[in-house]
Amino acid sequence: QVQLLESGGGLAQAGDSLRLSCAASGRTFSRYAMGWFRQAPGKEREFVAVISWSGSITKYTDSVKGRFTISRDNAKNTVYLQMNSLRPEDTAVYYCASGPTIGTYNYWGQGTQVTVSS
Repeated sequence: QVQLLESGGGLAQAGDSLRLSCAASGRTFSRYAMGWFRQAPGKEREFVAVISWSGSITKYTDSVKGRFTISRDNAKNTVYLQMNSLRPEDTAVYYCASGPTIGTYNYWGQGTQVTVSS
């Protein structure tokens, strides 16, 4: 069983930066791929970024490439999402997720709200 807890969300202005964190419980964190997803009001949840268990592979949705960076610290059981040059369209609830491989997610956090004003 893995439990995930996101933090770091909040209010920002366009162009600002925020860093989200996702702390995971469980001994197998370092063996899991970790992903970030987001859901804006009235929209479906969408993929944002993912990182492999070793950190050697990262993938991003096109709209955040060059602005967001996903990273992980296996010693701290934590995955991060550094968000730079925020835009109003980045406003959403951000969720982290974990799973045995990239693209397979078994566990989800409760989400953290990010609101970007213009």
